[in-house]
Amino acid sequence: MARYHGKGGVVYMSTTLAGAATTVAHLSEWSLDMPADRVECTSFDDTNKAYVQGLADVSGSLSGFWDDTDDNMYDAMGSAGGVRLYLYPSKLVVAKYWYGTAYVDFSISTGSGGPITISGSFGAAGAWGQM
Repeated sequence: MARYHGKGGVVYMSTTLAGAATTVAHLSEWSLDMPADRVECTSFDDTNKAYVQGLADVSGSLSGFWDDTDDNMYDAMGSAGGVRLYLYPSKLVVAKYWYGTAYVDFSISTGSGGPITISGSFGAAGAWGQM
């Protein structure tokens, strides 16, 4: 089992559902959360609580530094049909990534003591998978 440094992460995103996905410049962090619904189904005489599992709730976040030549995340936010999103933990392992369609939110933050940063969150707009 190999381990990798997070410096090699990559995010590809389209700006429309039909558009081609390209890298989002200067991102420094992404997260993917996929908790599943669990519904209690405990019956009489069970020795402990029992559950059944439902659907996954796919969401996550993106953050990095503003680049005046890259409006991908801002443009993606305006896509009514969602976008295609590909999350790679490391560019050294191109066959391992998560992918799906998503709705994207965008934020930008400027302060006098540091770089201009961008961030966003996303939620599933359709099926998600892992390669």
